[in-house]
Amino acid sequence: MKVALSYDLREDYLALGFKPEETAEFDPPETIDALENALIAAGFETERIGGFRALVPRLLRGDRWDLVFNICEGLYGNGREAVVPALLDEFRIPYVFSEPMVLCLTLHKGMAKKIVRDAGLLTAPFVVIEKIEEIENIDLPYPLFVKPIGEGAGKGIDLNSKILEKKFLAQKCSMVIDNFKQAALVETFLPGKDYTVSILGTGDRARVIGVTNLVMKGGKGEDFFSYENKENLHVEYIPADASAEQECGKLALSCWRVLGCRDAGRIDVRLDARGLPNFIEANPLPELNPEYSEITSAFRHKGHSYNDMIRMIVESALERQEKRRS
Repeated sequence: MKVALSYDLREDYLALGFKPEETAEFDPPETIDALENALIAAGFETERIGGFRALVPRLLRGDRWDLVFNICEGLYGNGREAVVPALLDEFRIPYVFSEPMVLCLTLHKGMAKKIVRDAGLLTAPFVVIEKIEEIENIDLPYPLFVKPIGEGAGKGIDLNSKILEKKFLAQKCSMVIDNFKQAALVETFLPGKDYTVSILGTGDRARVIGVTNLVMKGGKGEDFFSYENKENLHVEYIPADASAEQECGKLALSCWRVLGCRDAGRIDVRLDARGLPNFIEANPLPELNPEYSEITSAFRHKGHSYNDMIRMIVESALERQEKRRS
């Protein structure tokens, strides 16, 4: 079976003049190397495609693969993560991870929170701000938290993201709207611990692999994760205790299924003032670095090697395809 790899290589975009923050979600060479080696170890024949700009001419030329292991993040718009899966759907080529609709939904943090909230699952009260004038309609207790509606890797989050007084709200919302050309998500600040829940599988076959408490090792005094401390790896991964694993895992698995995520990924949660886990966001295209990613750490703590993890993710995708054909 031939498995192709579709990915955005960070170094390629930096060489083209893109800024480090613009490429924060892209992968370094060691991730692609480790991923390909894991696929080969699992018995697959591999081929590297690269990003969607490389994929399009290959598809038009008639190239086909049995499966595509897609981790492309894209650059622009709320549909950027869905470009490669949409192309593969059109050419009826199976791929790993979630379908285009899910990737668009989860990238838009406001829409994902609406789905979760309407399903009766806990998430912090929030408002989506398209224009600065709309902040006058916000009726949420302070402190508040502001971030871009459709970014990952902590982009747009800094020391000014936690808003203690109304006079600072317009300034931060303006920065998000102007700099990222997208809406700002304003939500009630949750004062508790951060957790990320690593999940394997799809639908009723999905299960929690591990719950990890994310703890800052550095930073500049903030009590949340910013772009700077994520980019500089100021994060320590600590397995959650039994109580947190049960409660956070239960919420995350429900959110995973409600949102329609597939194969593997993460659900981020944070405890509120009552100590209850709240949905923060979904990560259906998880970071797969062999050394420092959250999902890699969770699998390792459960006794699974990196190669085991990649094999299990592919097996989930192949199981979906077999079920679809039957």
